[in-house]
Amino acid sequence: MRAQMRHDAMAVAEDLPEDGLAVVNGGAGLDTPAGRLSLIVHHQMEPLENSWRELEADPWNSLHQSFDWCRAWVQTHGHPLAIVEGRLNSQTAFLLPLEIDRQFLLRRAQLVGSPFTNFNSGLFSATFRQVAAEIAPHDLETLFIHALHDHADLLSLTHVPLDWRGERHPLAALPHVQNQNPSFQLPLCATMEESIAPLNAKSRRKKYRAQIRKLEAAGGYEHIRPTQLSEQQALLECFFQQKAARFAAVGLPNVFQPAETQAFFRMLLESDRGGSDVPLELHAIRLKGEYEGKIAAITGLSRKGDHVICQFGSIDDSLVPDASPGELLFWLVIERSALTGAAVFDFGIGDQDYKRRWCNIQTVHHDILLPIRPAGRFAAMTHRGMTRTKTLIKGNPHLYALIQRWRAMGTSGQPPAKSDD
Repeated sequence: MRAQMRHDAMAVAEDLPEDGLAVVNGGAGLDTPAGRLSLIVHHQMEPLENSWRELEADPWNSLHQSFDWCRAWVQTHGHPLAIVEGRLNSQTAFLLPLEIDRQFLLRRAQLVGSPFTNFNSGLFSATFRQVAAEIAPHDLETLFIHALHDHADLLSLTHVPLDWRGERHPLAALPHVQNQNPSFQLPLCATMEESIAPLNAKSRRKKYRAQIRKLEAAGGYEHIRPTQLSEQQALLECFFQQKAARFAAVGLPNVFQPAETQAFFRMLLESDRGGSDVPLELHAIRLKGEYEGKIAAITGLSRKGDHVICQFGSIDDSLVPDASPGELLFWLVIERSALTGAAVFDFGIGDQDYKRRWCNIQTVHHDILLPIRPAGRFAAMTHRGMTRTKTLIKGNPHLYALIQRWRAMGTSGQPPAKSDD
């Protein structure tokens, strides 16, 4: 295979690298057992929309790499794009929607919107996923290095499950490190009773009934899912306010505060095209009686086919906290997901007590780190070191709790508040 690759390369130019890759007009290609694989880097989304939407329709691919999700982020953040299109025998085999994030002198090629994605896969055709394992790892690495050489120092794909729905990730052969955080999922059945059966179902039902009684005693409540855009926008603004108050109370920086981040979520609400795939829908507990019209808890969900992902949640600590409205809202949205045919409810990446109480599956995530240029080697080494240190800390509950307490007190001067929501 390498001899054939060298022959093709020499036919293009005399000064090509000696690894046998053909490089033409910013693209790079090699011969594989499945045919000719070439990579092309694009700087705009729009010319790729048709093939992009075809790939995102595959249930295996993450909603976070969908065209609408990425477009909302690109239009609100404006980072340079380096979208890698993989073509197998002249057919689009995969898309990696990458943006270039500059940190000091380092150019990091990362998946669009990485700070707010819970699960990254890229977009791969079923055909390519089947044949990817036949490509030699060194050849695959070299192909990406050539394609991205003029655009980035490091290829960084974070929060990637290397095994998902019974399939191995096509880029699993690239250098990677296990992320310090897994994600948590609850498989769903046709009813809520069947779905919670593997959990402590008796305790869950008892807690649910107690939450209902407490809310009814305070005047009642309703579970709302606004469908009018103006109502959705108002609820999103309420979420931003609740989250700001919560972060301030525990002494942590508010990751939802930047104007461009808020604009991104507003645009996701406007991107709903109907159908089963929903970039963002909002649910809430709205109180009656003494607290008429007040919002006690909010959660934002995304759905891709039968996969529901919880993107965020918030509560108002001043409203019936003993009723745990956030926990009740999780029950209600999980129940609705089961009744509408979802197969999995995903609480996303990050280890928290409430996720462990709800979920009986943990999915390991990895960060793929491929140095493109010398500066990327040091950055990849630093990333691996920090990730392993975080893993060590999180593996020691006492040390982790101590660091969290120290962090919060260092910011606010007060011990962090505790809440199951």
